[in-house]
Amino acid sequence: MTLRFEGTFTALVTPFKDDLSIDWDAFDKLVEGQVAAGISGIVPCGTTGESPALDHEEQLELVKRCVKLAKGKCLVLAGTGTNATRSTIAASQAAVRAGADAVMVVVPYYNKPTQDGLRRHYVDVAAGVSAPVVVYNIPGRTGVDLTTATLARICDAAPNVVAVKEATGNVLRAQEIVRVIGSRVAVLSGDDTLTLPMMSIGARGVISVTSNLYPAEVTRTTRLALEGKWEEARREHLALCDVHEAMFVEANPSPVKAALAHHGRMTDVVRGPLARISEAAREKVVAAVKAYEAR
Repeated sequence: MTLRFEGTFTALVTPFKDDLSIDWDAFDKLVEGQVAAGISGIVPCGTTGESPALDHEEQLELVKRCVKLAKGKCLVLAGTGTNATRSTIAASQAAVRAGADAVMVVVPYYNKPTQDGLRRHYVDVAAGVSAPVVVYNIPGRTGVDLTTATLARICDAAPNVVAVKEATGNVLRAQEIVRVIGSRVAVLSGDDTLTLPMMSIGARGVISVTSNLYPAEVTRTTRLALEGKWEEARREHLALCDVHEAMFVEANPSPVKAALAHHGRMTDVVRGPLARISEAAREKVVAAVKAYEAR
């Protein structure tokens, strides 16, 4: 299968039972639904998958199950980033051995490295794995922003850095990456609400939270945009906007788990320090879902 980093990639939730163990049956059904919907890729062990709350063995099993269930029909992009270069390399190598097609490496959090430190981190990680690497820039969570200039330096030194999940919440940043680096890396929106605006200036798709709930619908939006059918893509995107916004009414992934629980697909249990969403937030999530499905 050609590795094409475009379209819709789902940042998978990790379902839990009431005892906080992983609900493997719910997870398998979630992945099977994604594959059946024609998703471009699935992303286990990312932010939406509550990666900080997973242990090493759980992460590997999640990747292995994704690989088995995907059956080569979509890419498996494993979240492997940590705030230490050596552990990130080890986690990335383990994910690749488990069958992941590529790894997604978040900008190191808490340490607050310099731009040169970030460059060295990504170049070292890329050199340590025999698979494509997707950079994940989300300064609102990590406390440090990977600049376009630094990303360009990383791309010059690391040929297997192939894409960036751009989650600064700023369309101008996506535009700058496309302008400065061009097609050397695929820009993927890290914010569902900004998917179409980013694609209009050259981004290639989205790593989506909403597609846990509506994989076919989000896929249709990105496919239409990639085909240049902008009017149709705009209708699809605008119809989903209230849902996109509801998925972040409180900290991700609590809202999307509430939406999935509303459909009876899993419980809305999250591991600490996260908590189930408030009842007021739940009402907003359910209202957005019902309104979208009733349109």
